This record gives sequence, C-alpha cells and structure tokens, in this order.
Amino acid sequence: MKVTLYEVWMPLRSEFRTSFGATRLRPAILVRVEDEGVEGWGEVVAGEGPWYSYETVYTAWHVLEDYIIPRLRGTPDPAEYSRITGRIRGHNMAKAGLEMALWDLKARRQGVPLWRLIGGVRREVRVGVSIGIKGSVEELLRDIARYLDEGYGRIKIKIAPGWDLDVVERVRREYPDIPLQVDANAAYTFLDAPRLARLDDYHLLMIEQPFYYDDLLWHADFQAMIKTPVCLDESIKTPHHAMEALRLGSARIINVKPGRVGGIGPGLEIHKFWSLSAGRPIWIGGMLETGVGRGHLVALGTLPGVRYPSDISASNRYYEEDIVDEPWELSKGSVIVARDRPGIGVDVDMDKLSKYARRKKTFMIGES
Repeated sequence: MKVTLYEVWMPLRSEFRTSFGATRLRPAILVRVEDEGVEGWGEVVAGEGPWYSYETVYTAWHVLEDYIIPRLRGTPDPAEYSRITGRIRGHNMAKAGLEMALWDLKARRQGVPLWRLIGGVRREVRVGVSIGIKGSVEELLRDIARYLDEGYGRIKIKIAPGWDLDVVERVRREYPDIPLQVDANAAYTFLDAPRLARLDDYHLLMIEQPFYYDDLLWHADFQAMIKTPVCLDESIKTPHHAMEALRLGSARIINVKPGRVGGIGPGLEIHKFWSLSAGRPIWIGGMLETGVGRGHLVALGTLPGVRYPSDISASNRYYEEDIVDEPWELSKGSVIVARDRPGIGVDVDMDKLSKYARRKKTFMIGES
C-alpha cells in the first residue's frame, strides 16, 4: 500500500467567524491510500491553530508521519484501525484522516457507495447552513435571506457573549417560523446559564455546546433548567463520552463530526449506542471540509439516527472552487443527495489539488 499526504490551503469565499476566531484561508491534510490500482481519500480537518481543538494541521502531519503511518502493515481493514492506533492517545483528527481514506478504499474495492457500506438508509440527506458571527445584525439578516433563497431550510447561527439574545430576537422577529438553532462553541461559563435560559423563548431546535469544551456536568445542569434541547459537540470526543453524557443527562442531541471523534468507525459506534440503542437523535457536523471530507459527511448523514438537518452545505457555500470532479450541490427540499458512485461519490481533481497543495509526502507500506 502507498499513503500520500497533501497539505492544502483553500481560500474561503468569505470570512467565517466563530467565538474563537475568524478563518479566511482554510488548511487541511488530504490523505490518499493506494493499493492494487484502487485509491481511497480522507481528510484531516485540523485548523491552523489550536482553537477548536488542540490539534493543528502541523501536529496532525507530525502524528501521521511519525506515529500512525509507521504502525501500518499491509492494507488494514478499517475495522482493525482502532487496534493499530490504540496506543496513541487523542489526536483524533489525525487518526480520522487516514481511517476515512481506508473506508473509501474499502467501498471502492467492493464497488459500492460508502453510505450503503456503513448502513445508510436514505439517499437524501437533509441539510442546513451555518452562519458565523457578523459585523452587524443587518449583515446577518441579509445572509439568512440569501441562504433561504438558495434553498437551505434550516439556519444555524453562531453566538458568543455580546452577540446572543438580542441577535436571536431580531432573527426570530424577521423569521418567526424557520427552523433555527444556535451554536456557542463553548464560549460561556455556567454563570451565564440564567441568561442563556432565556433562549427558551425563541423556539430553537437546539442550543449547541454553550459551555466548556470538555464539560458534561454544567451541560447536564443546564439541560435540566431549560426546555430547549442541548446539543453537545466539542465535549463528545469518543463513544465513551457519549455514554457519560447519556448517564448524566448532559444533552438530548449529539453533533457527530468524524474528524472530532476519530473517523467513520467511532461515529458509527456513537450512532449505534446513542441513536439505535438509546433512541436519541444525532446529526452530522461540518468543519469547512473540501469535497473529500464532505463526501464522508454525506455518507454518515444517511444513517437512520440522523434526525436533524446536518451541517453539510454545498461546496460553493465555502469555496469558489472545490478540488473534486463533481462538487456537492444543494437539491430541492434542502437536501444533498448521496451518490451511487463507489466510495465517497467523488474523485479528486489532481490539477486543482496541485494548485492548492503546499507540501506532499508519500510513504510505502510493507507487509511486515
């Protein structure tokens, strides 16, 4: 087997701002695995700095090159991957990039779409759009109007101290009936809970990750205070965290991001435990992925436990030019359609990849 890493930097169409900063140039590591004439692709979603996670594009490259890839022997099945990488604590984004490439490779070898291979039940994946913090409420309202006109049926807005209740009130005044949710990206402490509880007045789908990025206890107390479902994102890094959250009552919903939890396999574990066993809904979150990572998100979005619109917008939501042969598009009804092509449903355009790649390295994997 051959593994190739590509560090790419993709310009966004416009700045994307959250409570932990703004992004205009989005880095990623694309992982290509090749074996016997078949290839698979994955994506490492770590950013340029340790803001959303302690991982960065630089630490992920280091962990892949020096710790993960040297442990490979032959071409492992994705089911074996957690055993191979089990001694490496954390670094889920680095692990996920290669793990997802192996899933894509497996599906292509079998000649089936990845979404069918992992147990998907529907081709139409309901999606919404996530809108960052803006310079003014008027700018935010203009963006919401534009995305609704483009066909997105659910709106998520980022909130942070100083950009929360008044903003939500204005949005609800203009759009009283649209499916709406908010995401704090861990911007608050529990001292803010009484204020945040007032969000109950606005009939939101959910309040996502209001407190500390590792917290389960504050979220449990807050969920007991309010009627609106709490959704956890950053706090759920493994299936074990999902089990703890269920036991504590920390949330009613989980946002599953394969990069955050370590790949497709851990995402399936969370889905099995949280949704199929416990009957709780999940949805699939995004990290500004290229068309490669977006293909993996679409596959996960077909699972039966995904019962809320996912953050899997069209390629042109973020990029003027995607690096895949068939960029992802929004279809009528605010859905993205999973493709019947083998694997993730797209191939990488190598000319476009070369345009945005800053470095590349190939590794040959032996049998022993």
